[in-house]
Amino acid sequence: MKTVMAFGTFDLFHPGHISFLKQAKKYGDLTVVIARDRTVKQVKGKLPYSTEKQRRRAVKSSAVADKIIPGSLTDKYAAIKKYRPDVIALGYDQKFFVAELKSELKKIKLNTKIIRLKPFKPKKYKSSILKK
Repeated sequence: MKTVMAFGTFDLFHPGHISFLKQAKKYGDLTVVIARDRTVKQVKGKLPYSTEKQRRRAVKSSAVADKIIPGSLTDKYAAIKKYRPDVIALGYDQKFFVAELKSELKKIKLNTKIIRLKPFKPKKYKSSILKK
């Protein structure tokens, strides 16, 4: 079975997130990396609405992921280096840490396939919209 890795904040966990996880799961055993609160603050300039523990519980409650792990506070590619996924699933609007992903995979000698997943009602189910 192939290993699939998906990354995200998963703030205000909603049907769009569940769709993302289910799409990723179709490619193999799914490991979900939950962004740490401190990382979200650094990248987005503000803390997520839900704590990382709450976000982890929400993802776990979906029963889609085979494994859920916290992101590293020191190396954004640590999970990739450790678990060496066959596939990395990206959300349709995922922008952070994506630009260098292909070159980083080459550096660590991985032939990981990168896929972009389809949105699910993006005008309705998007955390930034739901927060308003």
